[in-house]
Amino acid sequence: MPWREVSVMDQRREFVMLAKQEGANRRELCRRFGISPQTGYKWIQRHDAGDTALADRSRRPHRSPERTAAATEQQIVALRDAHPAWGARKLARCLERDGQAVPAISTVHTILRRYDRVVEPAGTPGQPYTRFEKDAPNQLWQMDFKGHSALENGVSCHPLTALDDHSRFSLCLAACDNERGSTVKGHLETTFRRYGLPDAMFVDNGGPWGFTLEDPWTALTVWLLKLGVRTIHSRPYHPQSRGKNERFHRSLKAEVFAFRRYRDLPDVQRALDGWRS
Repeated sequence: MPWREVSVMDQRREFVMLAKQEGANRRELCRRFGISPQTGYKWIQRHDAGDTALADRSRRPHRSPERTAAATEQQIVALRDAHPAWGARKLARCLERDGQAVPAISTVHTILRRYDRVVEPAGTPGQPYTRFEKDAPNQLWQMDFKGHSALENGVSCHPLTALDDHSRFSLCLAACDNERGSTVKGHLETTFRRYGLPDAMFVDNGGPWGFTLEDPWTALTVWLLKLGVRTIHSRPYHPQSRGKNERFHRSLKAEVFAFRRYRDLPDVQRALDGWRS
């Protein structure tokens, strides 16, 4: 005959039934059931009070005097609904800038989860990558194109982005119609005049800064070398090494390109300038 499965509540009811028999040694019963005397007497008292199910009760306190005010929670949720791509850190900063009393960032995230505004990623998170950050601005810039997007006039937009590795400051955010080296050079000249020259540029292995063993130099990388700017290439198929730029592209996609289509490149550039600001 197979063993009968016994639930925790069945064991509690059995304990109470045995403990209430005449002459029962309750402390011995507690040892047999693997519980403390305090726990045993608690279940007996609950059963005597009419709780025959003996199920677990909520451990939430009756009062939470330090809980965030309902009005503040509604402000956080309303701002999140207006900007679905914003996380707890940005929401808290915007409310604080507007003079609102804001709880800790972790509390803001908890509020978003409570109101089903945050969906936890599926699966088990992987191990974090080793992070790095330069000691000062202009020591390293990360630069890349963020994939193309089709416009209503039939032209493809190729957003060009450049970030300072130390501060994550957005140095360049341009709506381009191609990914040619001459286009990148023109935007870099404008950026260099405004922010100075970096020590090095961190790029991937695609055009126009592509890197191959047969031809390690392109016209753009030679131009940068003559200016004293080194070009550093990431490992092939390892975009996480340029994580700051990739994360910037994620926000750019979610907050600029996810909700509307654009007529032409000037229309995109106006949206990029407003979002960058």
